Amino acid sequence: MADTARRPEHRYGNRPTMKDVAARAGVGLKTVSRVVNGEPGVTPDTERRVQEAIDSLGFRRNDSARVLRKGRTASVGLVLEDLADPFYGPLSRAVEEVARAHGALLINGSSAEDPDREQELALALCARRVDGLIVIPAGTDHRYLEPEIKAGVATVFVDRPAGRIDADAVLSDSFGGARAGVAHLIAHGHRRIGFVGDRPRIHTATERLRGYRAAMEDEGLAVEDSWVSLGPTDPDRVREAVTAMVSGPEPVTALFAGNNRVTVTAVRALADRERPVALVGFDDIELADLLGITVIAQDAAALGRTAAERLFRRLDGIDDAPAQVVLETRLIARGSGEIPPPPA
Repeated sequence: MADTARRPEHRYGNRPTMKDVAARAGVGLKTVSRVVNGEPGVTPDTERRVQEAIDSLGFRRNDSARVLRKGRTASVGLVLEDLADPFYGPLSRAVEEVARAHGALLINGSSAEDPDREQELALALCARRVDGLIVIPAGTDHRYLEPEIKAGVATVFVDRPAGRIDADAVLSDSFGGARAGVAHLIAHGHRRIGFVGDRPRIHTATERLRGYRAAMEDEGLAVEDSWVSLGPTDPDRVREAVTAMVSGPEPVTALFAGNNRVTVTAVRALADRERPVALVGFDDIELADLLGITVIAQDAAALGRTAAERLFRRLDGIDDAPAQVVLETRLIARGSGEIPPPPA
């Protein structure tokens, strides 16, 4: 049986052009251009016919071509670690709001903590002629961006500094925040404190470990090798590390969790233990206020906003030397970090 169903006239990917509008309206290209761009010199009747053709065809002005003629694309790229990580939601939203205030579109993507994927994504955004980039680094060598920066692509790194190039960066005080969190545990009587963090190649992980060690050293407390665990933040690895630290004849009595994903897994691993273990986490987490989790909070929105504002200052022509901006963190005591150690 023959297929008599009416087939659509359009072909996906073939957008109507100004030539199509001109042919439908029976006018020249220049007339269509004047109507599309709101320029004078068109009679009301002609303008009406052109607008009817635009509406009928579903034509939209090619802003990419228009802004390229002016040398700017009115778009910026954001390379995140993981779009699914709750920490990056407020950061991305803040960047988007600043971009919108400057009449620019934000395009973002995730590196999945893979340096090769970060480079591929950043260069793909540059190939699409974004005016600027905000990058949360996955890798430690960003020399691949030097040609793009020299070509005029404003670039700001956020959360972690760039590797092997001199570039603007906006960071949280990972060292100071971790130092304050561990000092808080020490102030509540703990002397055996464990640290579970992210991969050692990640700047924030090493800075938070450095803060942990500094707080212990401040009080003359030795750190045993078994009290420190760095690695991937997948739940199985973190749960194994936490369980090992809080078990055995001389377990730790408190834990410092190096980021929000570690904190979530630590809360679950400690939930069924008879003997309570004090916990302070770096990064706030959802429901932490209800669960009573003490955290070192960083302002993700302020990170994104500050980075975006610096990016647009660069785009506006400010050409001072690259700088590193460090934002303060704050300790929020909710109960888990105030649990005393068990009696000796």
